[in-house]
Amino acid sequence: MSIVLILIDVQQGLDDPAWSRWNNPSADAHIAELLEAFRQRGLPVIHVRHDSKEAASTLRPGQPGHAFKPYAEPRPDEWIVPKQGTSAFAGTDLEARLRSKGFDTLVMAGFSTPFAVGCTARWAGDLGFRVLLAHDACAAFAHGGLEPGVLHASELAVLAKEFASITTTAQLLETLP
Repeated sequence: MSIVLILIDVQQGLDDPAWSRWNNPSADAHIAELLEAFRQRGLPVIHVRHDSKEAASTLRPGQPGHAFKPYAEPRPDEWIVPKQGTSAFAGTDLEARLRSKGFDTLVMAGFSTPFAVGCTARWAGDLGFRVLLAHDACAAFAHGGLEPGVLHASELAVLAKEFASITTTAQLLETLP
């Protein structure tokens, strides 16, 4: 098993009140825990960054919110994959980079569960990668009149059906090489 941690859109702009309410206030702590464990073991880490083209977006390049959250600031030896779409695979070289290094197992965490995380997990599953999703290291925001917890749980149920193994940070940490 060749494993890599993929952190999705762990950016400061998602803390802006414009993103509404989030369902999992401990997601940041779990993401930090996963990141530290991978780094301590010398396991690879990929940081996916959303480079929004929307003028008013908190995630637009040049805006303070575009930056990674301080605890998730990439190290020089960690890849950064910029994306403009929802999936980290759309219009990027992520698949080629993963395959060139022989990665077959992708641990995913980040924001937001029904958008970038879910889309990236689906795409990865369709490409034949094994996806392990730490549900407590992800979160959803209220959208479309739905509560964030409902959106989070619904997306996890769909992903578990075919695209990813849903787990916790603690369970992942127990199985890391």
